[in-house]
Amino acid sequence: MANRATAISGKDSKILDADGRELLDFGTGIGVTALGHCAPSVVKAICAQAEQLIHGCFHVATYSPYLDLCEKLVSLFPHGNETKAMLTNTGAEAVENAVKIARQATRRSSIICYTGAFHGRSMMAMSLTSKVAYKLGCGPFAPEVYRLPFPNYYKYRDESDLDTFVDRELLRFRDALMYMVDPGNVAAVIVEPVLGEGGFIPVPMDYMKGLRALCDEFGILLIIDEVQSGFCRTGKWAAYQHYAVTPDLSTWAKAMGSGMPIGAVIGKKKIMDSAKPGTIGGTYLGNPVSCAAALATIEYMEKHNVPDRAAEIGKTVRDRFNILKNKCKNIGDVRGLGAMMAFELVTNSDPNQPDGELASALVDSCFERGLIILTAGSFKNVIRVLCPLTISDNDLEAGLDIIEEELLRLTNQIKTSPIS
Repeated sequence: MANRATAISGKDSKILDADGRELLDFGTGIGVTALGHCAPSVVKAICAQAEQLIHGCFHVATYSPYLDLCEKLVSLFPHGNETKAMLTNTGAEAVENAVKIARQATRRSSIICYTGAFHGRSMMAMSLTSKVAYKLGCGPFAPEVYRLPFPNYYKYRDESDLDTFVDRELLRFRDALMYMVDPGNVAAVIVEPVLGEGGFIPVPMDYMKGLRALCDEFGILLIIDEVQSGFCRTGKWAAYQHYAVTPDLSTWAKAMGSGMPIGAVIGKKKIMDSAKPGTIGGTYLGNPVSCAAALATIEYMEKHNVPDRAAEIGKTVRDRFNILKNKCKNIGDVRGLGAMMAFELVTNSDPNQPDGELASALVDSCFERGLIILTAGSFKNVIRVLCPLTISDNDLEAGLDIIEEELLRLTNQIKTSPIS
């Protein structure tokens, strides 16, 4: 993004920058401040914990915020009859540890991932991440990583209906176990239920169910990466809950701590217990202040029924984007899940002609109008909305108005000038 704010303070859905401009934030630090900036109950919990204990290192001294948070996570996200959780600092660390646990549990080494995926920038996570631009000059990468095309119906459907497409893509997975990697050597497959950086593409419902069945058939663990989609963003606490499947392991971060660095791995007890002493963990994992922030975040989400609010926001955004698509031929697809919504900009209505230049221009022109939006997708041609889940209807509509007006202006479908 050519224009970037220098943030001085934030409150609710607004950021105040160094020039005194108030900016409406539809990015939330890439999906982190889901309760808005500086949610009062979270700030209060952070201050109270900071006065009591800032650091203990869970390996050295246990403390209740860590235990309380793990107990809460296990109750919110049961993975079968018995579930365990461990805490991390980031989503990338959660992915790294999930892979280590999966390999120890299965005594297998290979991991299957997908094109368009983003799982972090640490070495194993970067190996799983798809986008080449995020990996330049960083190799060699971790071995035994195998990548399949993400089931992107918009781009790869080839005139087939959704059922036929899903059957074909599940057959592609089965074939990969014959031609690419021996299933007896595959520890896990890791998948985002909605691609985040890859362009807000939900996994087709029957594909996720079929993937779960394939994993069960071959003894492969299913890791679902909820780092961007989790904690109410899609209208449920977990995006995987839309699919009526249970992962073996799942990874979490971002909105979990309202801006404090914290993540988690949650998994079936038998699998989590496979981790050998000393192979997982770290000095700062499950920091007490971050745990307090996460507990306060979850408490607010429960008290104010944030999943339902996310569903309402998502419907509003989807409806507005579909109306805009009818006005603007440059929008090739409108998609998402809950309040994780986006549209893809293309040329000539062709999914194979991404228009990243138009997306970049739209980001810049919205910024000039006082709205922060983000791109996504391998070609940065997807405009995504990650507004606070506590946003007012007025602020939501105001931001959507700016997006519509600026896109139509940039595509010469209305004749107006940007308003500073």
